[in-house]
Amino acid sequence: MESKNIVGVWRLASTRATDADGKPAGVPFGPRGMGLVTFTADGRMMSVLVDGRASLPQGMPRQYSSYCGNYAFDGSTLTTIVDANCDPVRFTAPQVRKVRFEGECMVLTPPTAEIGGMKVTRELTWERISDQSL
Repeated sequence: MESKNIVGVWRLASTRATDADGKPAGVPFGPRGMGLVTFTADGRMMSVLVDGRASLPQGMPRQYSSYCGNYAFDGSTLTTIVDANCDPVRFTAPQVRKVRFEGECMVLTPPTAEIGGMKVTRELTWERISDQSL
C-alpha cells in the first residue's frame, strides 16, 4: 500500500477528545477551533491552532498552540523535532503523532495525556487546502 503524501497546507476541520472509556472529554480548542498546518517537501513543518471564538466565557483562557520544526513521516507516524514554539515544554522531546487517513482527511493523534486528572486521547482532523506548502 502506497503511503499518502502530507506535503501541502491543511486546515483544521474538527477535534475531539475521549477518556479511557472512549467517552467524550471536551473539545480541544473549543467549539470553533481554528488551525493551519503546512508541511514542505524538504521536511519542515509549521502549525498554529487556536480557540477561534470571538469571546470566551469569563475567566476562561484562550487555548493556543504554535510550533515549527523538521519532521519525518513514515506513512503512519509523524515525528517533529521542534525548534521554535509558544510552549517551552515542546523542546523536551520530539512531538510524535499517529497518522491515519479518512478519505481525503488526515487525522493526527498525539499520545494520551493526563488532563485534569483524567487520561485523554485527542484527535485532530485536517482537510488539505493545497498540495503546495506555504
